[in-house]
Amino acid sequence: MIADKVRNALRSFLRIEPPQTTAVTITQQLDFTANAAKNRIWYRGNGEELSELYKQLPENRTSFWAAVPTRGMEIRKVHTGIPKLIVDTLVSIVLSDMNDIKLPSELSEVWDKIAEENDFKIVLNKALTQTLVVGDGAFKISIDSDISEEPIIEFYPGDKVEFIYERGRLREIVFKTIYENRHGTYTLQEYYGYGYVRYSLYRGNSEVSLDAIPQTAGLRNVEFDKSVIMAVPLMIYGSGVYEGRGQSLFDGGKTDSFDALDEAWSQWLYAVRMSRPTKYLPPNYVPRNPYNGEPLKPNFFDNVFIESDGAMPENGGNNRPELIQPSIPHDSYLSTYITALDLCLQGIISPSTLGIDVKKLDNAEAQREKEKTTLYTRNKIVGVLQSVIPKLIQTVFNTKALMSGEALRDIDIEVPFGEYANPSFESQVETIGKGRTQNIMSIEACVDELYGDTKTEEWKSAEVSRIKAEMGVESVSEPVFTE
Repeated sequence: MIADKVRNALRSFLRIEPPQTTAVTITQQLDFTANAAKNRIWYRGNGEELSELYKQLPENRTSFWAAVPTRGMEIRKVHTGIPKLIVDTLVSIVLSDMNDIKLPSELSEVWDKIAEENDFKIVLNKALTQTLVVGDGAFKISIDSDISEEPIIEFYPGDKVEFIYERGRLREIVFKTIYENRHGTYTLQEYYGYGYVRYSLYRGNSEVSLDAIPQTAGLRNVEFDKSVIMAVPLMIYGSGVYEGRGQSLFDGGKTDSFDALDEAWSQWLYAVRMSRPTKYLPPNYVPRNPYNGEPLKPNFFDNVFIESDGAMPENGGNNRPELIQPSIPHDSYLSTYITALDLCLQGIISPSTLGIDVKKLDNAEAQREKEKTTLYTRNKIVGVLQSVIPKLIQTVFNTKALMSGEALRDIDIEVPFGEYANPSFESQVETIGKGRTQNIMSIEACVDELYGDTKTEEWKSAEVSRIKAEMGVESVSEPVFTE
């Protein structure tokens, strides 16, 4: 009976209400195009441009490049150039390892001519650089017999491209080109979809005729096979901010880290400049103008001195100039700089890849371990290129087939890449030799592992035969039995 009363009391007292719906509104400061422009300025590496940019951005005014010093307290702002160095180094180590593209023998010469006509390596270098900086972009395949008899390959960075998706599938790519003349600014929008290319010309927000400017006067909409789209997107990382777009290497807080690194380095240089020796000069030692005898104003950079009162010292000594040299806490500045640099490079590239000294006593194996971050980033980029480049080449051949009225065909295309930061040849020989002596690797496996993609399959087969012949192993054909 007592338990029932307690239970009933709790039921009537304990009342739990569901939580109220809370709405959180966050205003995004920059759209994709403005963010791409900001990343471009970081890549350009000009301190004056960075200062101009951040004074116009609607961001935190306390950041180093946005802050305006008090008059008379100006500090020299120095940019380290790390963002450009990161991108250029990654592009170099990726494209330098790309081997010759493998195509069917009857198409190799055709592709070589197209690649030479378009300077394909330069186009690919520009494409990868712009994609890492801006976030994404797209290759555009066009036909212009006045320029070339071959398909023309161009790359448009992400701030000049729009991607149209339908149910999560890419259906159309819009390329934007700006033309300026005395009548105003015109924007050409080229709509590349499956089976068509359409053009629209805008002056401001108003659409005008394609004949309004000479650059677009000859453009006309075209239609072709609906299985073909004459454009290929390029995107290394997907963005978590802009839906359906790519992410730059500088996104995800890296620009804040670059800003902090520049501040640490600039502060260090400011301390060095302020710690120059200071001379305390009696009045009769102060430099004077030879024409009017007025004391000369000291130069802040190279001739800092302070005029003393010239009073007679109590100990009766000589009233002579005095030189004072301040000390610099360089250990603290170095620690701050290294920490800021680590934040800039984390998850992207190893310091040793950029030529930054990381303990000269490290052996080769330790150096390779420190290259793993670079290896992960490189593998991600290589994986994307091995998917995009075959699609691009297939699209080029599809366009060429449409030009000549030939039937479309699927082409087997392979884009091999060499190894990066692989062990030395001597260590490979030693490791593979142990596997062979312990009878856990065949001669074929040893040769393939040792030479990899550096040798052709025919050369490796001949090498296996030579090794077997020297070992006294001969291949005997199987007997053929006849009835």
